[in-house]
Amino acid sequence: MERGSRTARVKNKNPAPVQITAEQILRETHERQEAPAKVPRQQIADKEELDEYRLGKRKSFEDAIRRNRNVVGLWLKYAQWEESQGEMERSRSILERALQGEYRNPTLWIRYIEMEIRHKNINMARNILDRATSILPRLDQFWYKYVWMEELLGNVAGTRQVFERWMQWEPSEDAWMAYVKMEQRYHETERAREVFRRFVTTHPEPKNWLKWAKFEEQHGKIDTSRAIYEECIEKLGEELIDQNIYVSFAKFETRMKEIDRARAIYKFGLDKLPKGKVENLYNTYTQFEKQYGNKDGIEDVIITKRRNKYEEELQSNSGNYDVWFDYIRLEESTGDEKRIREVYERAIAVVPPVEEKRFWRRYIYIWIYYAIWEELDSKDTERARQIYQQCIQVIPHKVFTFSKVWLLYAQFLIRRSDLNTARKTLGAAIGMCPKDRLFRGYIQLEMDLHEYDRVRALYQKYLEWNPTHCAGWIKYAGLEEAVDDVDRSRGIFEIAVGQPELDMPEVLWKGYIDFEVRNQEWERARALYERLLEKTEHVKVWVSYAIFEFTSLDHEDIAARLAAARKVFEKAVNLFKQRDSKDERVIVLESWRDFEKEHQSEDSPGSNALKTVLDKMPKTVKKRRKADDGTWEEYYDYIFPDDETDRPNFKLLAMAHQWKMKLAQQGQPEDEEDDDEDEGEGNGSGSEDSGGQKRGGEDRDDSDDEREDAGNGNGSESSDEDGGRARKRARRDSSEPGV
Repeated sequence: MERGSRTARVKNKNPAPVQITAEQILRETHERQEAPAKVPRQQIADKEELDEYRLGKRKSFEDAIRRNRNVVGLWLKYAQWEESQGEMERSRSILERALQGEYRNPTLWIRYIEMEIRHKNINMARNILDRATSILPRLDQFWYKYVWMEELLGNVAGTRQVFERWMQWEPSEDAWMAYVKMEQRYHETERAREVFRRFVTTHPEPKNWLKWAKFEEQHGKIDTSRAIYEECIEKLGEELIDQNIYVSFAKFETRMKEIDRARAIYKFGLDKLPKGKVENLYNTYTQFEKQYGNKDGIEDVIITKRRNKYEEELQSNSGNYDVWFDYIRLEESTGDEKRIREVYERAIAVVPPVEEKRFWRRYIYIWIYYAIWEELDSKDTERARQIYQQCIQVIPHKVFTFSKVWLLYAQFLIRRSDLNTARKTLGAAIGMCPKDRLFRGYIQLEMDLHEYDRVRALYQKYLEWNPTHCAGWIKYAGLEEAVDDVDRSRGIFEIAVGQPELDMPEVLWKGYIDFEVRNQEWERARALYERLLEKTEHVKVWVSYAIFEFTSLDHEDIAARLAAARKVFEKAVNLFKQRDSKDERVIVLESWRDFEKEHQSEDSPGSNALKTVLDKMPKTVKKRRKADDGTWEEYYDYIFPDDETDRPNFKLLAMAHQWKMKLAQQGQPEDEEDDDEDEGEGNGSGSEDSGGQKRGGEDRDDSDDEREDAGNGNGSESSDEDGGRARKRARRDSSEPGV
């Protein structure tokens, strides 16, 4: 049993030769359905059979209604059957019974009315319509049927009366238009006009006003149509007004050949409507200007389009100050002062929400441009003054300030010949939020006015506030020097260099030295160089010192000046040699070499100063060293001849080289050992001449670095080798120190 109950598995899964579709299955199912049993047609022979048939039919209807009393379709079928039997009273009775329970069903009322109309029972239909419109006055279907019947009967007065009853309920717009069309069909223009007036009062939508205006235009009432447009714009206001009103009004004026009126309407609409609701109006205006306008009109259209674009961008992000700048420039190009001032006021009202200076920079420039525009373009200086004052009040000076605003306000006051107020303003700025730029601007202002006592007081306050500012000390000293008070200027420099902390001390010392040089105080300048070298031994100071010694005029002649400069160079080279500062030493030597080349013509005949410097110039060699990560890296190093002459192996090798050269000149033969030795010496000389080329065996092991560090590159640490090389390497090892 268990095996029989299992589902049989399909072994052959290949497609059947005859495929059956779902459509074929459904079609065959429909074809094989049996036809429903038809009720046999009954032949009625006499009145008794008819009464019996009617009785059975009524009984079946009544039973069905008793079971489903709320089904309206049963009532309608029952009433229709009675109507077909000519029993109007029974049919009315059935519909009345149905209306007692379903009086809100419009289908029952419509079927009842249509039955009476079909049988030309007009009064009965009128009574039913009165009942229906009284019970369900908000259903337009009954009213439409009522006015249709009355107008079909030619009862115009009755139709108008029905419309008046209907209009009391303030129906939809279609009902009002049906009333208007009815009056138009009977050429009652005044009545239609009155209906339109009541219509726009009940439904004051823009499209209804447009219908009324077009109605008047069609009847030739141009002034009345224009008055309707104007009344519409006046009564609707900015909330309910639509761009189509302005478009239609402008097109009306265009049809009437009133081009200026149409242009004014377009501009008025673009100004009044929100910027996001004027797309159709703007496009129509563009086409209008292309057809009827000139160059100025077309430019006005373009400006209006850009204005709308800026308004949309500002509506989405009012804090975008770049858009405000573009908007302001656009309005300034038009020259409309009222509009320009309005845009400026709107822009400065958008204050940055965060008290961070980077968010306020663009915003402050709007204030500045506003004030400058009021002063230069609008010529309203009093308003410009108020703008500057409001801007200063808006800035949170306890957090940050803008020196430009204070200085521009002071310059504005000076242009207005109000010097006292300008000084008070800058004084308040320095007391409230001191900044370098404020001090510099105030000092420059007093300098232009030649008020040197005030300038001195300002410099004192400036340097008390920021004693580390070297430029301030230099300018203060320069002021005293300009008024020929050299001692005071020197005292200022002394106080400055005595400060424990300075932002750019090298600039201050250079200014002090240049001051003494301008006054030809050579000994003082030389003493300043010595004091500076005690504080710092920078290579540039030494080079500058040497150049100073050559340019100083307290020496007897050119030779003395050259000797003094060379002495400084020599001193600098020795200092950096002692400290093993190779880079600084090279810089000094190169400067010395350039100095000698430049002044070689001024030197005494037979002088070897340039050759002496060139002999001191180092050679550049390439070396290898072990990096922190264990790898080997190449680097460049300097080998100075002065350093090499101090090493003992260098002297011995130099003597061997001279002996070899002497033998070569005499042409004496050399043995194998001498060849080997000379070959080693030749390699060493080649290394010296090349200034950095490595020997052929450099890549073999790490001893090459040690050989280069030994000085000339000839000496190397011996390694154990067999053969004829042992004797040669032993002889070389005997002449070098241990590494």
